Amino acid sequence: MPYVNICLAGELSRRQKQQIVREITDTLERIAEKPREYVMISFDELPEENWALAGKLLDEDA
Repeated sequence: MPYVNICLAGELSRRQKQQIVREITDTLERIAEKPREYVMISFDELPEENWALAGKLLDEDA
């Protein structure tokens, strides 16, 4: 059973999630030959204050 976890800073709209789910599921079905019924995808949307890059939180001013 393929499991895909998408972890990102900020939030996606429901429409964006639906499109991502369709495309990832289609890709796993087509390329990895996995039945779409078994593809599981989750989203972890975290506030930018919980992410850091290059020593700075993402919500800090540049």
